[in-house]
Amino acid sequence: MREGSLEPPVRFPLEWQNPDFYDMAKIEAEMHRVFEICHGCRRCFNLCDSFPRLFDLVDAQPDEMAGVDPKDYKQVEAACTLCDLCFMTKCPYVPPHEWALDFPHLMLRYRAAELKATRSDPIGAQVTETDRNGRIAALAAPVVNFANGNGVARAAMEATIGVDREAALPKFHGRTFVLRSMEEKPEVNVRAPAYGRKAVLYATCFVNYNNPGIGMAARAVLARNGVETEVVYPRCCGMPQFERGDVARVAEHAQSVVDALLPYVNEGYDVIALVPSCALMLKFEWPLILPQDARIKQLSDATFDVSEYVVDIARREGLAPGLEKLPGGVAVHLACHARAQNMGQKAAEMLRLIPEADLAVIERCSGHGGSWGVMKENFPIALKIGRPVARQAISAEKTFVASECPLAAEHIVQGMARLDAGKAPEHSWHPIQLFARAYGLA
Repeated sequence: MREGSLEPPVRFPLEWQNPDFYDMAKIEAEMHRVFEICHGCRRCFNLCDSFPRLFDLVDAQPDEMAGVDPKDYKQVEAACTLCDLCFMTKCPYVPPHEWALDFPHLMLRYRAAELKATRSDPIGAQVTETDRNGRIAALAAPVVNFANGNGVARAAMEATIGVDREAALPKFHGRTFVLRSMEEKPEVNVRAPAYGRKAVLYATCFVNYNNPGIGMAARAVLARNGVETEVVYPRCCGMPQFERGDVARVAEHAQSVVDALLPYVNEGYDVIALVPSCALMLKFEWPLILPQDARIKQLSDATFDVSEYVVDIARREGLAPGLEKLPGGVAVHLACHARAQNMGQKAAEMLRLIPEADLAVIERCSGHGGSWGVMKENFPIALKIGRPVARQAISAEKTFVASECPLAAEHIVQGMARLDAGKAPEHSWHPIQLFARAYGLA
């Protein structure tokens, strides 16, 4: 037995089509085994609220784990955001260690079993329908955006669907990224060292409906560097359903997206996901959900995170000239789902390619956790977990605050405003938007 995560972590396929996957007695037995190890180790105490809840349960019992009621395991699961940081960065007992802990996937399994048994939380299910919600909101984007900033409307939203009235919500756009990409195609720089590359941008639900500027910036940067791009968006990657434990729905999403993207891969295109959560799904989670599907593996092998792709161009061919200094520097937050891709600090590496780069790198969870962090019961916890990140961003005193995860970025800015309103910027950025700005493209 080798201690201390001396080898790269290994994940096993999710056996979601096996009835045992949903057997709550077997799940609780595995939770007991894992929790026993976790409470004896406690390296994860400061990552999220799951572990403090677990340790409080154990410490309240004179006979420790033996005295914890399995009914209370729900408290631990409810605080898990599936950020994967415990698995990727802290746990010394992940596979190939013989104890084989995978805390996030165990919490996922618990949710899957609950969902299969009860089909509970119908409101939560509607919140995660990002494509339907995005299409509807795009039809009346000004009205929806007004309502999302109106106190009366937010109070009603909190009462009906449980979204905290104070949680920052993303804006919607009537002209989606897909529509804009059809209307505005950037000229490809034939003199760039990387000329000849081709990439298909998987728009993602967030970029398509909520922040098309990220996609437009990515496309402009790639065109400046000689990369011909196409934009495709068949549907969401399924991360919102994954967070609920609806693994079968995720498999459906995967099949739809691979049908749309794989023809491009077969024609020599690389695939770029514009949000790290979506890149994580395409690269890692889908192959664990559909391990026998060779097409999923082929797509996974062809997929890049957008920052990763720019760094790859810089290393292999070299970047096109024209980058200029960003005055005032950047506080860049490394998103959890970018870190979980085990590819290094690609956002920071990309921004360091800008002349006289002035960076403060923040490598800690923002606390947002996707749709989890905006719900009334979770929003105060999300702010608490993200407070150290907000403090670091304030202390950095940079002009720009950026994160690869747009939701995390806005959550950080909101946390900064609560600590010191005068130090919070008006809005946040995705690193690719700042890279476009350094090129004079935005």
